[in-house]
Amino acid sequence: MSQPQKDRPWLIRTYAGHSTAAASNALYRKNLEKGQTGLSVAFDLPTQTGYDSDHVLSRGEVGKVGVPVSHLGDMRTLFDQIPLEQMNTSMTINATAPWLLSLYIAVAEEQGADVAKLQGTVQNDLIKEYLSRGTYICPPKPSLKMIADVAEYCYTNVPKWNPMNVCSYHLQEAGATPEQELAFALATAQAVLDELKPRIPAEDFPTVVGRISFFVNAGIRFVTEMCKMRAFVDLWDEICRDRYGVEDAKMRRFRYGVQVNSLGLTEQQPENNVYRILIEMLAVTLSKKARARAVQLPAWNEALGLPRPWDQQWSMRMQQILAYETDLLEFDDLFDGNPSVDAKVEALKEGARHELATLESMDGAIGAIDYMKSRLVESNSERLNRIEAGETIVVGVNRWQKGEASPLMTGDGGIMVVDPAVEQEQIDRLNAWRSERDDTAVKNALAGLRAAAAAGDNIMPASILCARVGVTTGEWAAQMRSVHGEYRGPTGVASGRSNKTEGLEDIIASVDAVSDRLGRRLKFLVGKPGLDGHSNGAEQIAVRARDCGMDISYEGIRLTPEEIVNAAKNDDAHVVGLSILSGSHLPLVEDVLTRLKNEGLSHIPVIVGGIIPDEDADKLRAMGVARVYTPKDFELNTIMTDIVTLADPQAVAAE
Repeated sequence: MSQPQKDRPWLIRTYAGHSTAAASNALYRKNLEKGQTGLSVAFDLPTQTGYDSDHVLSRGEVGKVGVPVSHLGDMRTLFDQIPLEQMNTSMTINATAPWLLSLYIAVAEEQGADVAKLQGTVQNDLIKEYLSRGTYICPPKPSLKMIADVAEYCYTNVPKWNPMNVCSYHLQEAGATPEQELAFALATAQAVLDELKPRIPAEDFPTVVGRISFFVNAGIRFVTEMCKMRAFVDLWDEICRDRYGVEDAKMRRFRYGVQVNSLGLTEQQPENNVYRILIEMLAVTLSKKARARAVQLPAWNEALGLPRPWDQQWSMRMQQILAYETDLLEFDDLFDGNPSVDAKVEALKEGARHELATLESMDGAIGAIDYMKSRLVESNSERLNRIEAGETIVVGVNRWQKGEASPLMTGDGGIMVVDPAVEQEQIDRLNAWRSERDDTAVKNALAGLRAAAAAGDNIMPASILCARVGVTTGEWAAQMRSVHGEYRGPTGVASGRSNKTEGLEDIIASVDAVSDRLGRRLKFLVGKPGLDGHSNGAEQIAVRARDCGMDISYEGIRLTPEEIVNAAKNDDAHVVGLSILSGSHLPLVEDVLTRLKNEGLSHIPVIVGGIIPDEDADKLRAMGVARVYTPKDFELNTIMTDIVTLADPQAVAAE
C-alpha cells in the first residue's frame, strides 16, 4: 500500500536579531544548521525608526530588540556566509523598508547573486504602525507612496520578492477583535493596491496583487482564530475578484505568515506559555485551506525579556515535531463542511464587511487612522477589564496563581541580557565607517535621493545608490523627514472624564478628595521615553486614570527624557509614569531622574512600567523610583490606588 502524498511543510523561522550584526549572523547560521528553513530578521528600534546609533533618541536602545543596521557594512556582516540567492528572508521593517531592502539588494549584488532570483519579504506596512507599533517616520500619505515605490520596483526588478506584508499581528496585540483585525488589515491592503494600480500596466496588475502577502496573529481561542483565517481566505478572494478584477484564482490566493500571540504570554508561571504557543500554532496549521506559508513562534520567556538561543531552538522544535512527526500534512482540509465552523466563518465575514464599509465611508484606511486607533484602545480596555473582573480566565494570573517555582528559571534569570557595552562599540564602528567613505559620493547620492523624493519619483533606485556609496540609516531617513515632515500619531486617549465608572467609585472618590487637598485636579503625566512604540500599556494606564477622574497628560511615543521633564515642569505634574518595554529602562529612567533633580523637581514621584527583570527593578528603586510595575501587575485599579497615594499630601506628610 502506497504512502499518502504529504504536503510540503511551511517555512520554519525564528524571529531573531540582537546586539550586533556579527552576533546575529552567528545566531542565524546556527539556526539554519538546526533545521530552520528561512530567516526572519528583527531590527533594533533606531534602525526601525530611521536613526543612527549615536542619535540622542537611540540612547539605551541599540541592539536591544533586534540588530542595529546603520549602513552597508552592517548588512554585509549580518549575511556573511549566507548565500542570499538561496535564502528566503523576511525583514520586519516598515518606515525604513525602502532603505533596508536597498541595503539587502546591494549586499546580494556584492555576493554575485542574480537580484531577480531573490526571495523574501519586507513588512513595509506603515498603516498598522500608526495604530499599534509606532515605528512610523513620515505622515500617512507619503508613507503610502513609499510602500508603493517598493512594490513597483520589486514588480520590475525583484519579481519573486513580497514587497508588502500586510501586518495584522500588532492589531491583535493592541486589542483588536477578530472582526477588526480582518477589516483593518484588508483595508490596508486595499489602500496599497489602490495606490499602486495607476502605476502598473493593467495586464500586469493581477501579478502585483498576487505578490501582496499578510502577516497575522493567532491567539489562544484557536477555533475562532482558525475560523478567522478561513474568513481571511474568502474575503481576500472576494476583494481580488470583485474590486480588482483578478480572474486567476492563483493570484487571488491568500498568502500569509504568522507569529502566534505574544500578548497572552504571561510573566507568572511562564512555563505555561509553551502550551499556549502550541495551541495557538494549531490555529494556523490544522486547516489546509487556511494554512500559513511561514510560521515563527515566540519563546516561552518573551514576557520576561530577550530569549536565549536555546529558548528559540525549543520553539523551532515544536514546529518541526508538528510538521515532520505527525500526519497532519497527509490530509485534506479537516474542517470543510463542518456546520459550526461554516457558521463562525460567515459571522466573522459579516462583521468584517460591516467594519470595512465604515472605513470606506472615511476614505479608506488612510482617512480612518484616528477612528481605527480609538477602536483598538477601546477594545483593549474591554479585554483588560474582562481579565481584571475574572470573566476571562488566564491560568496563573487571575486563577490558580499558586504553584511550584519554574525550574526553567536559571541563574541568568531565564533570559538573555544585551551587554551595555554593545552600544558604544556600535557607535565606534559607525564613526569608523563614516571616516572611511567617499564624502563627495555620499553628498551627491543624498542630493539625488532628496530630489527624487521631492519630485515624487520612485525612491528605490536613488536609495540603492545611497546604499552602495555608504549612506547611513539616519542620513537616509533624514532626507525623508526633510521632504515629507515627521508624523505624531494619535494616542487614542481622549481627554476629560469618561462615563465608564463601574467598579471605580471608591477610586474616583479618593481622586476627588486628594485633588481637594492639592487645590487642583490630580495631574498624572504618562511618558514614553526612547524609541519604544509599544504604547498599549501606556494607553490603558492613561485611559483608566482618566476614567478615575485624574487630569491626564499623554503625548504618545518617542519622547526624549528632556521633553518629558519639561512637560512635568510645565504641567506641574503630581506624578510621572514612564512606560518602557524595549529593555532600555535603566539608562532612560536614570536620565529622567537626573533631569528632574536638576530642575528642582525631585519631589515628584516617578513610577515605571515595562518588561523589567527583578534585578533591574531593584536598581530602579535604588535610583529613587517610587513603584515598578511589570506584566504581572495586571490589576490597573491597584496601580491607580498607588498613584493617588503617591500624590496625596496627607500620605506624604505621614511618611
